[in-house]
Amino acid sequence: MTFRNGLASLLRPEDSVLVLIDHQPYQLANLNSHEPTMVINNSAALAKTAKAFNVPTILTSVVAAQGGNIFPQITDVFPGQEIIDRTFINTWEDKPTVDAVKATGRKQLIIAGLWTEICVAMPAIQAAGEGWDVTVITDASGGTSVEAHEVGIQRMIAAGVNMMTWMALASEWQRDWARTEHLDGILEVMRQHGGGSSIAYMWEQQLLNTPVPASAG
Repeated sequence: MTFRNGLASLLRPEDSVLVLIDHQPYQLANLNSHEPTMVINNSAALAKTAKAFNVPTILTSVVAAQGGNIFPQITDVFPGQEIIDRTFINTWEDKPTVDAVKATGRKQLIIAGLWTEICVAMPAIQAAGEGWDVTVITDASGGTSVEAHEVGIQRMIAAGVNMMTWMALASEWQRDWARTEHLDGILEVMRQHGGGSSIAYMWEQQLLNTPVPASAG
């Protein structure tokens, strides 16, 4: 196995492309590895994080006429963007999707989708075998059972695929708090979708902006 380590192995927004796969009602209806509300929240957070860092994002569904449209929490982030609807279960066998990824000229491929063990695992494993640097965002993905999700992750790790959560990805893209170019955008995503971390951040801001009473001390 080739170990993923060293500074160059960390993800960079200027080298990344995100593919969001099959975040659709049919798949959500049989999502049993996670609480569905959290997957919707995390998927929206991932989409907004990519937009905040100007990372190209490809949206793809499978047979949307039967499976339903991609969640509006995702599509609203990219108004007017074309959604690639496939018949292939394996996204990496779908030429329009792969061509859209290749057109970005980027090689750090970020994937999230439903279901982990099928529609995420197949393209991740194929792309990794073709030389792409593949990362799967596990908390913006989900499987038909806890076992299915976890076995899918184990299978991908064995194939050399990297695993992260959306907040870890956001932190890796940001890398340095002195980099202010995208800071307002990512802090807003954290505020909207970061759960306890967002509440702690807002509390910190409240404390920093609260004058010390003159009688203190």
